[in-house]
Amino acid sequence: MSEPLFKGVLPALVTPFRDGAVDEDAFVRLVERQIAGGVHGLVPVGTTGETATLSHDEHRRVVELCVATAAGRVPVIAGAGSNATDEAVELVRHAKTVGADAALVVTPYYNRPSQEGLYAHYAAISEAVQLPVVVYNVPSRTSVDISNETLARLSRLPNIVGVKDATGDMTRASFQRLMCGEDWTMLSGDDPTALGYMAHGGHGCISVTANVAPEPCAAFYNAVMAGRWPDALYGQDRLIRLHKALFTDASPSPTKFALAHLRLCAEDVRLPIVPASEVSRTEVLAAMRDAGVI
Repeated sequence: MSEPLFKGVLPALVTPFRDGAVDEDAFVRLVERQIAGGVHGLVPVGTTGETATLSHDEHRRVVELCVATAAGRVPVIAGAGSNATDEAVELVRHAKTVGADAALVVTPYYNRPSQEGLYAHYAAISEAVQLPVVVYNVPSRTSVDISNETLARLSRLPNIVGVKDATGDMTRASFQRLMCGEDWTMLSGDDPTALGYMAHGGHGCISVTANVAPEPCAAFYNAVMAGRWPDALYGQDRLIRLHKALFTDASPSPTKFALAHLRLCAEDVRLPIVPASEVSRTEVLAAMRDAGVI
């Protein structure tokens, strides 16, 4: 079996803000903390990075900062999605220009293309830019679900290399592995079910929880990849409450609250996201204690 292009835990990085602007110093510190914690890659400007409320200039700057700070120590998969194909092409092109290792491209949201439209969207990106592309399937956010049959077609294109699957559907993971072939990289986009996803043949996870707990997350994925299942189950039990707590309010506000509690960045978010509720804060702190973060 060939080695996957990406594996292990890759944090979906938050974008820290201060006084309404991107806090570049805090972002660099967060990246350094992730690398020191043993993560296997970095994913800037995804959903957790509040890409929907970043300007194009901010988006590009965060990708540049991430690539420059990582400096080749771990791979960078830059968020580059849009529901306009031309705009997605430009973001992927920028990611390549600044040295990202791949682009994460979400299925087009709001306009709800057909399966043929989804195929054409990714095929156009693959043809336009020579950079590995990971398809991001998150139907709960986009109202469109890319089928395994469409992914199998895309897997035959030279630059479409894998998927971030946030459906939580284990059955689909097994079929996808069989349909897309052994070179297809399979990354979970759902922390709580990532253990099951990897047991079904997945290679890793683009993780929200790793923002808060990089070392426990890295240890968990190292255990899974080494087939140390009792250690992996211990890690799952240690982290499961935190996985859930970080979604007790609109993401990434609980994650930013946790990071602010650790004095790593401000908890500032951009509207329409608002700071975490008191109920969410209470649950996050309890979950951080369970995970050994505080």
